[in-house]
Amino acid sequence: MLKQHLQQKLLQKLSPQQIQLIKLLEIPAVQLEKRIKKELEENPVLEEGRETDPDTPDDIIQNDLEEEQDEVSIESYKDDGEIPSYRLNPGNYSQNSEKSVEIPFSTGISFRENLSNQLGFRILDEHKQALGHYILGNIDDDGYLRRELSSIVDDLAFSMNIRTSEEELEEILKIIQDFDPPGIGARNLRECLLLQIDRITDENRNTRPLELARTILKDHFDEFTRKHYEKIRQKMNLSDEELKEAVGEILKLNPKPGGGYSDPLSRSSHQIVPDFILEDQNGVPELSLNAKNAPDLRINSTYARMLKKFREDKKNQNRDQKEAATFVKQKMESANWFIDAIRQRQHTLILTMNAIMEFQKEYFQTGYETNLKPMILKDISEKTGLDISTISRVANSKYIQTNWGIFPLKYFFSEGMQTDSGEEVSTREIKKILQECIEGEDKKHPLTDDKLADILKEKGYLIARRTVAKYREQLNIPVARLRKELL
Repeated sequence: MLKQHLQQKLLQKLSPQQIQLIKLLEIPAVQLEKRIKKELEENPVLEEGRETDPDTPDDIIQNDLEEEQDEVSIESYKDDGEIPSYRLNPGNYSQNSEKSVEIPFSTGISFRENLSNQLGFRILDEHKQALGHYILGNIDDDGYLRRELSSIVDDLAFSMNIRTSEEELEEILKIIQDFDPPGIGARNLRECLLLQIDRITDENRNTRPLELARTILKDHFDEFTRKHYEKIRQKMNLSDEELKEAVGEILKLNPKPGGGYSDPLSRSSHQIVPDFILEDQNGVPELSLNAKNAPDLRINSTYARMLKKFREDKKNQNRDQKEAATFVKQKMESANWFIDAIRQRQHTLILTMNAIMEFQKEYFQTGYETNLKPMILKDISEKTGLDISTISRVANSKYIQTNWGIFPLKYFFSEGMQTDSGEEVSTREIKKILQECIEGEDKKHPLTDDKLADILKEKGYLIARRTVAKYREQLNIPVARLRKELL
């Protein structure tokens, strides 16, 4: 049975300005620069530079908003079917404005283009060229062909109506595996390393270590990956020196031949632009925002005066003038919202970073990682009075440039634990000690997690073995067996 009833709810909704600020707060300096350029292109009222006009746009906007909402009535839009002139110009540019001309730039070829070019140099008929290009399309960024040839046969038959066989694909794959860099087109790590060993053997006269390395990869690969060197030495009846030379040749090989190829189109993505710059001014740290984070934006004074003129003479306006006034007013409101959001972003970033510097004062004075104190998002939230989600957005994808290098803001956040004396220390300090212990260990007999836990206990850090293993994995350090080396 249907019933109607009233229900009162308390809802909290974000305004468009709040959503805009949140989005601006999340992005780093590089993306902010792009976002500002986009806004400058879309809004002709907004421009770069400091405000110099005596009639401040803020005053004009405020006075305009206080006027009656029926300033421009709906009836004024129903006079005739004429289209205002500003709508006829794409992008709100005048007909006499210069067209934007993109400057061409030169780049090298990508990894896949390099392989495709090498295939083009081989004398193959159209059918085999098509098979070769399809195989190249299935090679991943590391340079491996991780799909079964039988699956590729089926794909070619159903999607491209090309009939082939595994034997024919194997023949084409052998041609591709002869491309540069060596190891391309391998189906697993063993095949990748063997392809590289064979290529080096053909070009090298001293083949004894290479022949031993090839035998190890071909017949004792499992023992090699587990670093059971003693088993390999006994099975192959090798001396310590011979085993060391053979393993040394294998370690020179590239397990990811495709990953080592420099793609010119992706170089810029690896560049880090700091959001904050910390400088030492006579022993006093001075924090500033990167210029990309603190642009000078203003309202175009011409549009501001235009809106003021429209407001003063609104009784004598025709329909086109009223439409123009509405357009300028909307664009000016949008520009002011954007400028305010940028200012609030700058204020929030500086406020948060100053709180982090105050909390980690000892570290910023010395630069020693062991001086980092345990710090979580809640600590900075309490210092600044900002919400934890706001602190998280500031810390995400942001970097600071110091005298000791460029660090992500997340670097300064870590959990804490107590020593046997009751002192609270950062887990980062413990990780630093772990890293130093592993770097100084005997590589012939590396330290196990149990031994590392014992060393930490001797230093006053009561940590279980499983916690040591967790910290070691976070440092991307393999287990003791895989750290074993031949000296």
